Amino acid sequence: MTEISTQQLELLYDVSRSLHALIELDDLIPWVAEKTKQLLDAEGCSVILLDETGRELYFPYTSPENPEVAERLRNLRMPADKGIAGAVVQSGESLLVPDVRRDARFYSEADQQTGGDTRSIVCAPLRTQHGIIGVIEGFNKRTGTFAAADLTFLEALAGSISVAIENARLYRTLKLSEARLRDEVALLSRERPGRSRFADIIGTSEAMEQVFRLVESAIGSPITVLLQGETGSGKEVVARAIHFEGPRKEKPFVAVNCGAFTESLLESELFGYRKGAFTGANSDKRGVFEAADGGTIFLDEIGDTPPTTQVKLLRVLERGEFIRVGDTETRKVDTRIISATNKDLQHEVRAGRFREDLYYRVSAFPIRVPPLRERREDIPPLVAHFLKRLTAKWGKPAMTATPDAIECLLRYPWPGNVRELEHELERAVTLAGESTTLGPEYFSDRVIAAQSGAGLVRLAGSLKHARDQFERDYIAHVLRMQNGNVSHTARALGISRVMLQKKMKDFGLRTPGRV
Repeated sequence: MTEISTQQLELLYDVSRSLHALIELDDLIPWVAEKTKQLLDAEGCSVILLDETGRELYFPYTSPENPEVAERLRNLRMPADKGIAGAVVQSGESLLVPDVRRDARFYSEADQQTGGDTRSIVCAPLRTQHGIIGVIEGFNKRTGTFAAADLTFLEALAGSISVAIENARLYRTLKLSEARLRDEVALLSRERPGRSRFADIIGTSEAMEQVFRLVESAIGSPITVLLQGETGSGKEVVARAIHFEGPRKEKPFVAVNCGAFTESLLESELFGYRKGAFTGANSDKRGVFEAADGGTIFLDEIGDTPPTTQVKLLRVLERGEFIRVGDTETRKVDTRIISATNKDLQHEVRAGRFREDLYYRVSAFPIRVPPLRERREDIPPLVAHFLKRLTAKWGKPAMTATPDAIECLLRYPWPGNVRELEHELERAVTLAGESTTLGPEYFSDRVIAAQSGAGLVRLAGSLKHARDQFERDYIAHVLRMQNGNVSHTARALGISRVMLQKKMKDFGLRTPGRV
């Protein structure tokens, strides 16, 4: 008998009416699976969908009753031409299989993953105006065996479910588009005050000229760039220049420090997660790859990426694909990746801490950013650049560094590179107050100590000039050591406060202030 019973017709009507109220795919699929299981009097029901490639089938929803089994099913991929589900997808015809052990088409991988015991299956295609999107199947009738009426009922139900899934997907696409637009507006707004970053790469040294030449080549190419250099050497500034001067400049630039996250948090940050993926995941969240689609992602300290995350990064680099944490849906992005590291990645590969295949992917176009100690001639223009930016930002009078200040900065080794220089100048500008000149007396002890240790090297001219120069530098150093306290400085020098004030006036020294 193939006719649907009156009770099934009533239930079918109720289900069809209820489906229109479910527009979230994450709510729709579990509701459909549970309701269909009840209507078929089956032990279980699955909605199985085709992925974006059309080559594999996956489970968009798994019951949370057994988390371990659910995790296996979420990760399970089945060839779209295998199994009962594959046969229905390929033929577009429903199937009733009373004994799967006698059917060569049965694909036992799901049972092996879950420990299940599938005996019988009734399966119908999910068809939309764009074609077949998957199947819905019930398995193991609780009482008796599946009949032709069950198949007819499932086919009728599949029509309503297909429309509901299509509507839910369209709704999700609309939500993602809106979220993407909001993210892009926010990211672009955040970057817009300084759209062109090329001007922020300061330097005329030969070492930097080489960087400029490589950056110019990278700008017009989609090649993957690896920036190598010490911490604080300016790798992110170079990455921004490549993005904001290139064809993707109107799309987002997103920077992620791979060493600042735990393994699980880094994957959530990069790829996003699905609602319910872990405790606290109360809603879907897009990762930075989705937020930066069409733009550039800067992966800082990529050498600190955990091994499992390296595998997923490799997939994005090779195929432009990723899966959110806790999800089964494969997503595609078009994102340029610029990486940076302060490590020797080849050494990390030999040590087994970094994948060799990923290394060759990220290092297609390496650019070495030199440390500041290798380009000391760039310190004066860097100082002028930072002083101009800081005084404008803080509403202070324009300020220039004295020759002594520049010489002091030239003698310091700058282990923290350009970033340390910037922070040193921020501190000095703060201490200088409303002064329009920046002298060495405003610098930190470590910078002044380097100057004092090298003082004899720069002494030249008459004995009086050398003596005055040494006295000035020494007073400035002690004054700085005493946090600008004139009385304490005079006591340390063994002279009176009045005498110290006179010498400070003669040498043009100012009190840097307390810190």
